[in-house]
Amino acid sequence: MTKATEMFSARSWLFAPGDSEKKMAKAAASKADIALIDLEDAVAPGEKAKARTLTAAFLKAQADTSRLWVRINPLASEHALHDLAAVMPGKPGGIMVPKTRGGHDLVLLDHYLSALEAANGIALRSTKVLPLITETAEGMFTTGTYKGAPRLVAMTWGAEDLAAALGASETRNPDGSYGFTYELARSLCLCGAGAAGVAAIDTIQGDYKDLDSLRKRAIACRRAGFRGMLAIHPAQVEVINEAFMPSADEIAQAQEIVDLFAANPGVGAIGYKGRMLDRPHLARARQLLQFAGRSAS
Repeated sequence: MTKATEMFSARSWLFAPGDSEKKMAKAAASKADIALIDLEDAVAPGEKAKARTLTAAFLKAQADTSRLWVRINPLASEHALHDLAAVMPGKPGGIMVPKTRGGHDLVLLDHYLSALEAANGIALRSTKVLPLITETAEGMFTTGTYKGAPRLVAMTWGAEDLAAALGASETRNPDGSYGFTYELARSLCLCGAGAAGVAAIDTIQGDYKDLDSLRKRAIACRRAGFRGMLAIHPAQVEVINEAFMPSADEIAQAQEIVDLFAANPGVGAIGYKGRMLDRPHLARARQLLQFAGRSAS
């Protein structure tokens, strides 16, 4: 488990299909915090072997792979071990594993990765892991089981695969908002990540041209506690990066709250701009400053 004080930070996670050298290169050259090469949903079943080969070669050609991650196929599939065996010699910075069924899946993945790290001269347990935790009906009931899971640095969720698992025809309400089940999945991801002490990452926005709604959604998700968001197009990256940084006003207010409590040691509650603040407000102010890269004494 990663402690809250050492939380892994990555705002934008940009997908690129593993069967396209051009798109992988474009993602790697982007300003995304993480370029996420996809061997799962973005690759047709008949192209899996080709995608592994291209991805492996792409990784080996890079001087620094710390921000290059790979989404493998589900652990229960026939492809997962082949994916790992192909890409681990290229030393990816991390692995996204989809359709996880609970924290026990990360224990199994840890065994696979440890063996492959040893075989390829990679520092043991240096490969980070991000699970997609709500893509199966079973996974909805186990979002709180990831505390202490090996290699875990963040958690994210997905709606479309869950809809398929449930036999649903839509994930959205007529007004475009997520239906109850999918808002529940988002909330369970946020709570599961909080319980595990790692970053929660929001899912994609499929309409990559609507950057205004992306900005509004990303800001709302950051204020709710998410620390980043998945992206499917390079145009989304800059919007996400900006939205997931607190504003100057938010930073200034958080610093005022921290300074106020520091000037009044021992108090449990204190007045601030016409309202009463207590220790949870101080904790939130410190978290915001930490996320913004500021010290909070």
